Amino acid sequence: MAATYDAPVLAISIAAEAAGMHPQTLRQYDRLGLVVPRRTSGRGRRYSQRDVDVLREVQRLSQEEGINLAGIKRILELAAENERLEGEVDRLSQLLGGGRRVFHASPGGDVVAVPLGTRLRRVRSSAGALVVWQPPRR
Repeated sequence: MAATYDAPVLAISIAAEAAGMHPQTLRQYDRLGLVVPRRTSGRGRRYSQRDVDVLREVQRLSQEEGINLAGIKRILELAAENERLEGEVDRLSQLLGGGRRVFHASPGGDVVAVPLGTRLRRVRSSAGALVVWQPPRR
């Protein structure tokens, strides 16, 4: 489905009709960098279904929310960055094995990660000292 959703197969007239816009509006959005379609070898614009959905969102933000095109462009940039970062988080989570971890201090004072659910032993120091921190007096 994702390959079909992102496939640049719609000519500008079809994409404009699907988005409920005039083709000239799509050309203007392309010039402004709001929705940039891919190009054919002959330089013709080709839109994907994702592009059409973004065009509809641009129209909604403009007409219903009253946001100007510069604001919409920034919103789209932030949404794309958020999507990229979510993908990065997913990738890193997979790299870590997907499991949640807990951190604790080792007897030597180092912070170490342990798998969630690991029962930790309390280690008593030989000195048995308790140090209380007190803020410096002014």
